[in-house]
Amino acid sequence: MPQPGSNPSDVSIGVCYYPEHWPEKMWAGDARRMREAGISRVRIGEFAWSRLEPSPGQYDFGWLGRALDTLHGEGLEVILGTPTATPPKWLVDAMPDMLPVDRHGRPRGFGSRRHYCFSHAGYRRECARIVRALAERFGKHPAIVAWQTDNEYGCHNTVLSYSDEAKLGFRHWLKDRYGSIASLNEAWGNVFWSMEYRDFDEIDLPAGTVTEANPAHRADFHRYSSDQVAAFNRVQVEIIRALSPGRDVLHNFMTFFLDFDHFETMKDLDIATWDSYPLGSLDVFPASAEHKAAFARTGDPDLQAFHHDLYRGAGRGRFWVMEQQPGPVNWADYNLDAMPGLVRLWGLEGFAHGAETMSYFRWRQVPFAQEQFHAGLNLPDGSPDRAFHEVRQLSADLAALGPLGGAARARAALVFSYEAAWFLRVQPQGRNFSYIEQAFAMYRALRRLGLDVDIAGPESDLSAYSLILVPSMPFVPERLAAELVRAEGAVLAGPRTGSRTASHRIPENLAPGPLSDLLGLRVTRAESFRSWSAVPVRYENETFRFDRWREFVEPAAGTEVLAETEDGRPALTRKGRAHYLAGTPDEALLQRIVARLAREVGLATLDLPAGLRTRRRGGYRFIFNYGPGPADISPHFPDTRFVLGGARLEVGDVAVLREAG
Repeated sequence: MPQPGSNPSDVSIGVCYYPEHWPEKMWAGDARRMREAGISRVRIGEFAWSRLEPSPGQYDFGWLGRALDTLHGEGLEVILGTPTATPPKWLVDAMPDMLPVDRHGRPRGFGSRRHYCFSHAGYRRECARIVRALAERFGKHPAIVAWQTDNEYGCHNTVLSYSDEAKLGFRHWLKDRYGSIASLNEAWGNVFWSMEYRDFDEIDLPAGTVTEANPAHRADFHRYSSDQVAAFNRVQVEIIRALSPGRDVLHNFMTFFLDFDHFETMKDLDIATWDSYPLGSLDVFPASAEHKAAFARTGDPDLQAFHHDLYRGAGRGRFWVMEQQPGPVNWADYNLDAMPGLVRLWGLEGFAHGAETMSYFRWRQVPFAQEQFHAGLNLPDGSPDRAFHEVRQLSADLAALGPLGGAARARAALVFSYEAAWFLRVQPQGRNFSYIEQAFAMYRALRRLGLDVDIAGPESDLSAYSLILVPSMPFVPERLAAELVRAEGAVLAGPRTGSRTASHRIPENLAPGPLSDLLGLRVTRAESFRSWSAVPVRYENETFRFDRWREFVEPAAGTEVLAETEDGRPALTRKGRAHYLAGTPDEALLQRIVARLAREVGLATLDLPAGLRTRRRGGYRFIFNYGPGPADISPHFPDTRFVLGGARLEVGDVAVLREAG
């Protein structure tokens, strides 16, 4: 068997390391063992502000320099994190209004992390100061290949801050956006309930109202808050680019986190990275108890893949996994251990989707503070944990494969919009209506067909795709509308698409607004309901259902009705290549519709069992078995040119085929 790291490749394995947590005498041994395990990249520094600056203006960079030298001495490349996610106590005491404030007006406290408000100008200046000091000292250090800005923007509900600084910033943002208070009043419809303002200085944040706040007010506050994240990030990026040229700058995003627009923030960054915790994420994701039980120790077969594709799209083709789960975590309601082999599977799946680096959190389990239960590659005493051996195996796998090439360009695209999520959060109209669930359901339908998927932002070029799925998107920006009209591929738009303008009004021509001509219909009414009020739907001589939402639509001349509700109303329509779903379909109905569309546009599809998934990269096809039982893949993949694995896959196992040509 090839040894870890014995062959060069175009991908790498990384690990998160905290030298400040361990005696300096351990660093050299840790670095050597990392290299021997096939690890070549190490992230450090992102939580170390109190050790880098113990008192205001008194820097202690010596230990960090020695850590960098030690890692570099073993040939390891370093991603240096800026420490701004954890401001020290002395800074909070000096600037107490920097703390974020929740929607009830309560300041968040010190003693954890992410205790700052993105809008606070004073805190931004302090961040710029510490980042500049770090970049001046280490910007040209030979170990550093990349910088990570901050850590997990927005984690623990910190994007929407209801602070005085945010209120002032929001007022200025609104003035820039609308120009005059009269224009704002008109856009927001403030004549309703006598909500009109005389001046921008009268506008408060949308919290604490007796009943529902104006949805336009709330939507704009989401936009403002998202812009603050991008602006906060940009301050650090500009300093790093000036003082550490030639290094990539990146940030680590999270699972199903929608509070800011990642596509917008990525405009200033080189690589999108994300933190992958399959078991913890499944535990908190809304899914049936039966589904969670089936995949409790392997993870949802589509959850990681969704984010790989999302962040590859946000990163304009470049993404890493910065934190990959190595074992039980500490933050879910219940923290299961993964089955043997899953750490390797998750790693190979990330690479299959185009990841450049898979980095594991963390090198050694910490024996103190909040994350004592969070597993690492090594136990607290330094002895290898199970994940250590699986990472060694992953390294050997990569050596056997050699260069992987780029992720295969997909012919199917899912259009994803953070703004859509905000609009549906502001006015869900049904407690069970969730944007991310609608988007994920469409993605899963494509994956079950064995299709590679690109997740595209609202500003993306869609001309190359044969099939384009648009989950519920209340506001359709002008550029996206033009792309959908211009695209030659089949389009499937979900309910509520085009149902609002940019200022959260119903369009003058009713939904689907700017897509009315493309889709050939108008929506006159909508209803939401609980599961027991599900609406039967007849499609292809079978009965399915809309499970939480349906709309009453009037097709235009030339628009076909492909499916109807039991009361004879259109459920699925088609005008040319454009299709509209007038409700939220159950899983079986959505699968049937997507499969039919894929066949009609000539996509080669598979009928994969529950936990079997595939993805292509370069000249390879990867096949993954998430369970719940062993699988014979030969009926689906008769090609036997196996590079890794074989025709029988145990749960948690992976096969890699060399594709023809």
